[in-house]
Amino acid sequence: MWAELAPVGRNRDSGGYRRYAWTEADRDCRAWFRAQAEARGLTYETDRNGNQWAWLGDPLGEGAIVTGSHLDSVPDGGAFDGPLGVVSSFAALDELRHRGVEFRRPVAVTNFGDEEGARFGLACVGSRLTAGQLTKEAAYALRDGDGVTLPQAMEAAGYDPEAIGPDPERLARIGAFVELHVEQGRALDLSGDPVGIASAIWPHGRWRYDFHGEANHAGTTRLADRRDPMLTYAETVLAARREAELAGAVATFGKIAVEPNGVNAIPSLVRGWLDSRAADQETLDTVVTGIERAAREYADRHGIDLTVVRESFTPVVEFEHALRDELAKILGGGIPVLGTGAGHDAGILSASIPTAMLFVRNPTGVSHSPAESATEDDCVAGVRALADVLEGLACA
Repeated sequence: MWAELAPVGRNRDSGGYRRYAWTEADRDCRAWFRAQAEARGLTYETDRNGNQWAWLGDPLGEGAIVTGSHLDSVPDGGAFDGPLGVVSSFAALDELRHRGVEFRRPVAVTNFGDEEGARFGLACVGSRLTAGQLTKEAAYALRDGDGVTLPQAMEAAGYDPEAIGPDPERLARIGAFVELHVEQGRALDLSGDPVGIASAIWPHGRWRYDFHGEANHAGTTRLADRRDPMLTYAETVLAARREAELAGAVATFGKIAVEPNGVNAIPSLVRGWLDSRAADQETLDTVVTGIERAAREYADRHGIDLTVVRESFTPVVEFEHALRDELAKILGGGIPVLGTGAGHDAGILSASIPTAMLFVRNPTGVSHSPAESATEDDCVAGVRALADVLEGLACA
């Protein structure tokens, strides 16, 4: 499975993946998923929001146990973030069939669409729509960097954007969702464990900062006469680092757009996107408020107009303790339980259905990068752990 999936959406220059929603690479990933489902004799379907499902048992049955993740990527992302969960889910089903277990509940593997939000700027679009956390109107307003709207992109890919929206009937048939994911940190590497269980997802969000200045000639405009938004943006980036360090949180300006974007022109607009996360809501609020306060002070000093828009937000997610404890019991106890600052579809769905997560050790802790990795032995350990969990939940 890895060999078939590895070339899809991979950039030759960077070695990273560019599997953005509703693009050719996304189409090829979806074709791969469908082929895996059909090769195993599973019932394949695509739901109203473009999420893919592969069913063992009755798709309309009650109390289904669902596993899976996503196949899209961040710009120049790694091979494991998302795909490891999908590949491991199919492999876990293969393992359970090899064991000859008898399933008492329907089981499904899923690929949730547009989890990373790399194209339209909002993470977990497929699961948010399904859970009713993203309205059709708000989804229709999403645009990519070229001005293409989400419905236009879906339609171009052969999907019906008119159908998108909440899917409570589907969620009501799911007894539990377990997502396996490569760890996006080094906790397991430091503890020496190949697999862990998630406890919670930190609250996190994305904010867009628009710094409006005045375009002018880079060679003839005196420094004293400039209204340069790039200067204010740069000071805000440094303020974000300071605020995060003081609070024990994280804050990152990782995306920027500049107008007119000329080497010899002072910008008229610098637009930067802030991603911030913390272990609790109070800390996150402190960090985000501190960054905006500093940005406005800098903007006032340099004659810059500033607009701040919160584009997305996800509160803290405490995975259901009963399901988390059940996973620990199935896996024999002693397995580490750890929190994460990364968002996932399991976190979105946790407000609607019981969800849990398994993490596979990442020896470097690097993620959202071509350097992301996991050893084959640890991936196999993850598959076996997921198979044990599915057997314990769906066969008992």
